[in-house]
Amino acid sequence: MTAATRSVTRGRWGIVVAAVLVQLALGAVYAWSVFNKPLQAEFGWSKAQVVLPFEVAIGTIFIGSFIGGRIQDRLGPRPVAFAGGVLYSLGVLLASLVGSKDQLWLLVLTYGAMGGIGLGAAYITPIAMLTKWFPDRRGLITGIAVAGFGFGAVITAPVAKSLLNGTSHKPSVFLPLGIAYLVAVVLGASFFHNPPAGYEVPGFVAATTGRAVPGTRVYTLGEALRLPQWYLLTAVLTLNVACGIAFISQASDAAQAVTRVSAATAATMVGILGLFNGGGRIVWAWLSDRIGRMTAFLGMLGLQAVCFLLLPHIGVFAFFAILAALIYLAYGGGFGTMPAT
Repeated sequence: MTAATRSVTRGRWGIVVAAVLVQLALGAVYAWSVFNKPLQAEFGWSKAQVVLPFEVAIGTIFIGSFIGGRIQDRLGPRPVAFAGGVLYSLGVLLASLVGSKDQLWLLVLTYGAMGGIGLGAAYITPIAMLTKWFPDRRGLITGIAVAGFGFGAVITAPVAKSLLNGTSHKPSVFLPLGIAYLVAVVLGASFFHNPPAGYEVPGFVAATTGRAVPGTRVYTLGEALRLPQWYLLTAVLTLNVACGIAFISQASDAAQAVTRVSAATAATMVGILGLFNGGGRIVWAWLSDRIGRMTAFLGMLGLQAVCFLLLPHIGVFAFFAILAALIYLAYGGGFGTMPAT
């Protein structure tokens, strides 16, 4: 191994740190349930209305991911992460302009559509980049790459709750949050770059000789659409996301309604749950390297199914929080495992 090779290989961990910083800012979207009741109280929106910006943001992530993934193949990860991160942050910043009940559309457009598309583009970029830097640890590294996204709510939920308590005009909170997100994504993305041509991890080929290395075949979109596995994976991811998002958007409200805890306690729970969202992305990705991707997916979906059946019947906050944590753990696992599949 040459000195240059050792230097390049060691330097890849610094890029991981930068990727996690970006994902922490993007993952703040998971703290949305903290905003539900304050926005309802100020504008009189229904429960269905107040979660609409979050639902649109999550729904448009896939649009941004598709666009960002295609463009970063040509332009590289840095400009795509910059553009996506700025669009996401700008969407959050502009959400602070909402001033009346009839401006729900503005919140949906800014935080929802703009934020979601930008988030998707910035989210997919470090995942694609890091799998190139870590061909020897695809499952683990994709788990780490997206763990920051899950951990974002850990920081944002208590901060947002504190800001909301300090103002009578709740949308104004989006201004400082948007600025913080912008600083984080610009700083992190500035370190993004793909490995040099001919890059190899020393010892990787020798360590995998004699067995197939999963994920080495790269399919075009047209080729993937002709494979039944593509539709199966899409169905699995859709189920995982639909179940998780349905709960995440209402986690704070659900805890207050079912267990009668205070809004402050529910906000604290949402922040802590982010640890399980992020941790699940690492744990399940690591586990899938050992038990297989499909076995891991079946485990995630089965765990969510059991927890959702029990959740409405649990009136004790501690038990409610445990079930919620398991749901977040399984939900996060889908995002940590799918990119390595």
